[in-house]
Amino acid sequence: MSTFTSTLPDELLAQLAETANKLSLPKNKLIEKALRIYLNQLTRVEYINSYKQMNDDVNIMDMAEEGMVDYLKQIEL
Repeated sequence: MSTFTSTLPDELLAQLAETANKLSLPKNKLIEKALRIYLNQLTRVEYINSYKQMNDDVNIMDMAEEGMVDYLKQIEL
C-alpha cells in the first residue's frame, strides 16, 4: 500500500476526526471508503452521460432497434 500526504481545511479535518470516532474507524479507512464511493459515483455519471448521448444519436437508436428485431425473430423460432 502506498502513502499519500495531503492538506485539508481544519474544519474538514475536525469533521473527519469526529465522524471516524463515531464510526470507530481510523481516519484513513474513512477517507478510503469515501473516496471509493465518490469515484464509483463519477463512473456512474459517465455511464449515464454516455447513454444520454446514445439516446440522441439516431444511428445508435437504429442499430438498437434492428438488433431487437433480430432478437425477436430468434426467440419466435
